[in-house]
Amino acid sequence: MVEELSPQCSAKGCRASAAWQLLWNNPKLHAPEYRKTWLACDDHRVSLGTFLEARSFLREVTPFVSADDASVS
Repeated sequence: MVEELSPQCSAKGCRASAAWQLLWNNPKLHAPEYRKTWLACDDHRVSLGTFLEARSFLREVTPFVSADDASVS
């Protein structure tokens, strides 16, 4: 039997439940409408967003409700 895991924060070593989704793309590699998704807990939303913003990759931050509502990338 396979246990289904709840979506977790994308920060290295963090296993907290996801509360936010950070939608981003690298304009040198991706079409403008393409989005990749990182999930973040409340504690890592700012640090992950800052990392993406420093590279001009961050496009949008939205609350993460469920895996069914998340963008797939």
